[in-house]
Parts: sequence; structure tokens; C-alpha cells
Amino acid sequence: MKFKRFTKKNIITNALISIFYLLWCHIIGGIRSEHYFLVVLWTAMFYISDKTRRIILGFSVFIIFWIIYDSMRIIPNYEVSPVHIKEPYLSEKYLFGINYNNILLTPNEYFDIAHNKLLDFISGFFYINWMPVPIGFGIYLYIKDKYLFIKFSLAFILVNLVGFIIYYAYPAAPPWYVKLYGFDLHLGVPGNRAGLARFDDLIGFPLFANIYNKNANVMAAMPSLHSAYPVVVLFYAVKKHLGRVNIFFVIFMLGIWFSAVYSGHHYIIDIIVGVSVALFVLILFEKVSQKPKIKNLLRNFMKKI
Repeated sequence: MKFKRFTKKNIITNALISIFYLLWCHIIGGIRSEHYFLVVLWTAMFYISDKTRRIILGFSVFIIFWIIYDSMRIIPNYEVSPVHIKEPYLSEKYLFGINYNNILLTPNEYFDIAHNKLLDFISGFFYINWMPVPIGFGIYLYIKDKYLFIKFSLAFILVNLVGFIIYYAYPAAPPWYVKLYGFDLHLGVPGNRAGLARFDDLIGFPLFANIYNKNANVMAAMPSLHSAYPVVVLFYAVKKHLGRVNIFFVIFMLGIWFSAVYSGHHYIIDIIVGVSVALFVLILFEKVSQKPKIKNLLRNFMKKI
């Protein structure tokens, strides 16, 4: 049955969703250009054709992820639980400390001294693709294997939700915070591009500055979800039997892990927790998704996209 694009019901529903979303954005910190863009994108894709409607419905999981993440600014995690600044730093130094000129440094502190332009570029190149690569992989699955696309999308958002819960249960300052502010708690500090500023300097454009100025949650270094996403991608790439292409995803994963530490945004322990979250969710989700009722739900949704 062909989808009727313009009906009273879907026009009113989409209008109400858009109005509510913009009002919500106004409440949580003000409407920005990307909020208008999302409303225009959703509306256009929903009404242009049946094909574009199916696409936007299929990728709605990623839209939900963005809305939830953006909404975290309304209740900062430091208002829910005590912020941990010193403990992660000392744990990192104890577990992975590097002796440099008879001084024990965290890997972040070491790279803050021993960096070069090549690694600055490599680090920035990997880190800027933390979201484009998962979305690109999602597009590939949407075209080639919609069932696996649904599983990948749901696993992706579940990893995020678990990560967000940990953010509120255990707020943790990133390494760059310790460098700038020490172990004292300063609430409401803006996001910081840290070592990624060197990449901006190399390309002559404030790419990461524009990104981190809009960071919704500064005290959320653990787990490193940047490090979890490549694990989810690689997991489903292996399930898709992509062969040698998986080498690319392994390199991407390792590159993200290195960049997270090199740039001063995460400790190694943040990465370990992030990877653990990803593996926990993937194993549990794969087990649950094998149940007949869940399979039927996934296949019914597949028919709509």
C-alpha cells in the first residue's frame, strides 16, 4: 500500500512534534541553528516521497540519540552525583604511568610534552570521524541489509543510554580539566578541544573549537563513548562478513582509542570502560534479539523502512 504523504493526521502530528521539539530546545539552553536544521530535515524527508520517509524513519534512532544527548544539558550530571577529578587521574597514573625524566606522568601528560605535527594530524583526522564512520556504515547496512541495520542502530543507542547512565552515576573530569583547573571543582566550565587545538592550527580552521563549544556535558569522560562506537561498528561489520574491509574498521577503532588519549580527552581507563560497555550491550542485545517476539518486532519495523 502506497504511503499517503499529506494527510490531516500526519500533518498535525509532525507540526506538533516540531513545535514541541523547538520549545524543548528553548528550555534546555536556547534554539540553535542545528535545531532548525533537524526540523527542516525531518519535515522535508517525511513529505518528499515514500522512499525519503522510509529513510528518515530508519535513521530516527540516530536522531533520538542526538536529542537525548543534547537534552542532558538541562540537568548536568554534577547536580546528580559528586564529580570525580582526582581519583581517575591517580588511577591512570598508577596503572599506566610513564616515567619521563624521573617524573611519573599519565599518558596524557606525556603526550602533552611529546607530540608532533604528524601525530597531531592523525589524531584529529581519526577523532573527527567518530560519528561519520558509524553513520556511513549505517547507510551501507540500510542499503544492503536492513535487518542488520536495525540491530546496529538499536545497539548503538543502547550503548549510549548505558553510557549516559554511568555519566550521571559517576561524573568524571577529563584529563584536560585537570591540566587547566587541577583537582578543584569549577562548575559550568565550557568544553575544551584540548590537544585537538593543534589539529585546528594545522588546517587553519577552528573545526574542533566549534564542536566542543557546544559540548552538553563536560564532566562525562567515563566511559569514553567515542571509543565504544568503533567496537559496535566492527562487531556488525564482522557479522556482515565484510572480509578485508574489516581491517579498515580495526584501524579506525585503534586510531580513535589512540586519539582519545593523545588529545587529552580521555584516560586509558575511560577507554577500557567504554569498550566494556559496548561489549556488554552487544552480547546482551544479541542474546535478547534472538527471542522470537523480538525478532518479529524487528522484522515488522524493517518493513516500514
